[in-house]
Amino acid sequence: MMNIGKLSWKKVVTTDGFTIGEVRGGEVDKKMWQVTHLHISLNDKTLKELGLKKPFLGQVLICLPVDYIQKVDDTITLNKSLPELKETKECQEFSTE
Repeated sequence: MMNIGKLSWKKVVTTDGFTIGEVRGGEVDKKMWQVTHLHISLNDKTLKELGLKKPFLGQVLICLPVDYIQKVDDTITLNKSLPELKETKECQEFSTE
């Protein structure tokens, strides 16, 4: 079993080796008591690749479903490439200040 706190600040890497950012939090289904999504803070390179702008204050976070996770070690490896993340409907963008 993985402690959710241990996931914070882990780097997130796509199947094509692109580091998209770091874990900042997650969402829990309170009825099932399961983590359903991870909040990923995107780095500047990823923002550029996805055509997003960084807000003056804050960061851009995306919400990725946990079924996008292939493996958790020192980094979190996704089962999606960067182009696949661009196309996903499940990936919701939001900014924090």
